[in-house]
Amino acid sequence: MRYRVNIAVMLDDFLCRMKNSLLTLVLFSMMLSGARAQQPDGLPATAPGFPALKDSLEKALALKDPIAAAGLLSRMGHECYHLGYYPQALDYHLQAGQLYRKEQQWALLAQNLNDIGTLYYYSRQPEAARNQYNEALALYTRAGNFTGMAQTLGSIGHLCEKRQDYDSAAYYQHKALALFGRATDPSGIAKIYENLGSIHEDLERYDSAFHYFNKSLELNILQHNNLATIEIYNNLGDILRKTGRAAESLPFTRNALHLALQAREEYQLSSAYRDMARAFNLLGRNDSAFHYGELSRESLLNIYSRESGKQLSVIQAMYDTGKKDREIAGLRNSRNMAIFLVIGALLLVTLGVLVISRQRLRIRNAALLRMQEQQQFRTRTELLQLQEENLKQELETRSKVLGAHTLHIIQKNQLLEEVRQKLETMVNDERRDQKKQLRQLQQLIHQNFNHDQHWDEFRSIFEQIHQSFFDKIREYGVALTQNDLRLVALLKMNLSSADIAVLLGISQDSLRVVRYRLRKKLQLRQGESLTAFIQSI
Repeated sequence: MRYRVNIAVMLDDFLCRMKNSLLTLVLFSMMLSGARAQQPDGLPATAPGFPALKDSLEKALALKDPIAAAGLLSRMGHECYHLGYYPQALDYHLQAGQLYRKEQQWALLAQNLNDIGTLYYYSRQPEAARNQYNEALALYTRAGNFTGMAQTLGSIGHLCEKRQDYDSAAYYQHKALALFGRATDPSGIAKIYENLGSIHEDLERYDSAFHYFNKSLELNILQHNNLATIEIYNNLGDILRKTGRAAESLPFTRNALHLALQAREEYQLSSAYRDMARAFNLLGRNDSAFHYGELSRESLLNIYSRESGKQLSVIQAMYDTGKKDREIAGLRNSRNMAIFLVIGALLLVTLGVLVISRQRLRIRNAALLRMQEQQQFRTRTELLQLQEENLKQELETRSKVLGAHTLHIIQKNQLLEEVRQKLETMVNDERRDQKKQLRQLQQLIHQNFNHDQHWDEFRSIFEQIHQSFFDKIREYGVALTQNDLRLVALLKMNLSSADIAVLLGISQDSLRVVRYRLRKKLQLRQGESLTAFIQSI
């Protein structure tokens, strides 16, 4: 007796530890298996090979085959759904729906809408799920597809059941049952019987629940639907255990266990082991309960290990296609935010490129402008040099003209001096008949010495060579006469005193007197050279 009590204590402790440590695994198993009667229709069992599906999708897109691509997207959504990746599964089904709608594939679109509704249901968005089911039902109704209508009504009934609206749930399930009957679809009828059994089980109407589960079992056996048969056996065992008939539940559970072993259905096998442990616990056979509980735990670990490998494969495939961020984010809004960030980054990059391009253009324009300015400067410099050369040549020419003009005046004055001397000689000969006429000629020549008719021309050429010279010299002596200015000009030309005396028509002694008077007018100090002063101006 003590031994049985110890076993019971050990079993209770084991069950508590299993509840704490394996709760996540159990929920994971139930969520992934898709094997209970409460699960809505749509989203068939997973097919292995997510990377292969991804490769096939890329080929379909490359071949521009939208219908094939939509089908592959839908299958990828199923794969993600059965691995628990609801946001990613929803994304794939939404993409498939867009392609089906664009290609007007209404039957495939309706089926895809049912899948989307199931995903919204598991994402705790019942209103969104109902909208998808309603659109699918409208498409099936328009096409007169009784099977599709019945499947959709069954999903709506299941949704009502989970919202504890049992009257509406039963109403939709009975409508679905009638439509499956019109379509002569025994598999669909079996599924609806299972759903009705689930509704009565929730309402604790166990006799009615057992009745509907049993009718579903008969149809599934006839259809050789082993997976559905395993589910119904498990459901019937649950009903019997809940009504205190644990011993009667064991044959049903053993049948489920046997079929699960044959079919190698790990989810159903784990569920059958767990139900066996519960039944033996209720019967007080704690050794057996512990044994089957341990088998259930090992089965769950195997499932977890296998699904983890699949998850890693899917994650790697999604990473390769650049969609891992959306899978981690899990919400469509987060995906949209990522898109906005990418667009923002692209805009920033574009803006940066534009700024850099504009800056480079500005630098090029500045360099071009600088080159143009340098070219203009060189052109102006060359022009100024040319003008300077021309001016030098002109000054040299004018200097030569001035020198020649001066020399002409000197020669003329020398000639006049000789004529004057000869006339003086003739006058001294006392020839009275010629004396008066010769004196008149002498007076005329003398007047030519004192008034040079070429002075204005000389002054004009001189001022062209020595610009503003006369204005500057007047700043030192305001009382300068025209004769003074002539002397200053001849001194500026650096002529000798003898040449200056000839040009002015005066003697050397008279020239010294004129020079002395000019020094006083210019206010030169004692010992300061008049010629050097004039040359410095």
